Amino acid sequence: MLEWLKQPGFFGTHATIGADLSQFMATLFTTLFVIGWVQAKHQRGNHHHWLMLGGMVAMLAFFTSYYLFRQLGVLAVEGKEGFGGSQQLYDHVFIPLLTFHIILVIIGLVMAVYMIVLGFRAQAIAAGKRILKDALLQTSWAKIGTIFGVITAVVLLLFTSRVVTSGFSMRKLMVYFGLLLLLAIVFALEIAIQRIWPNGEQRHRVLGRFTMIIYCILFVTGSTTYTMLYILFPGKVG
Repeated sequence: MLEWLKQPGFFGTHATIGADLSQFMATLFTTLFVIGWVQAKHQRGNHHHWLMLGGMVAMLAFFTSYYLFRQLGVLAVEGKEGFGGSQQLYDHVFIPLLTFHIILVIIGLVMAVYMIVLGFRAQAIAAGKRILKDALLQTSWAKIGTIFGVITAVVLLLFTSRVVTSGFSMRKLMVYFGLLLLLAIVFALEIAIQRIWPNGEQRHRVLGRFTMIIYCILFVTGSTTYTMLYILFPGKVG
């Protein structure tokens, strides 16, 4: 699988299959999220719910798998070897842009998990249609601690079973630890945000717009790094 992803890509650039697949999926997910946002604007709650839920779950699954394969694609640059432009362009344009992109990726993953949870918590079904509840939506540290404890126990059980069946792997440990860290950040974020927007409907609308903006900027920065790395200034990535 890893060797296949390193083969020349299908867009006809200097990219690998892994890089082209990443760019294609990023385009697909961004398009789905824009459509979902438009549906929300037109009060199509059911369509919005299933499109955004399916898109975010698929995005999380894809990019988790993607980064397990050694971060293939626009982020797979080992030093300047993967960038064919000048040192000045690399230091002052490409690296700052790539760093900004990575930060947005982390924020985007956190917001994806958070918005999935918030979408279920803030919704109500009236006459067969999903709507946002215009009511207080709050939780407590005690409840969050209980939920996180149960999830941690399940994750540790899964990790232990994988160790027994296939042996210990630092990469596996980092993946499971990263999952727990992501959930911890989401839970802490909920406690902080509910003080600012205690109303569930308002919180969902405000954070939904914020998340949509993040994903659009993420798509632009990712496409720009792809263009610089594989079209304008190709190096020795392979």
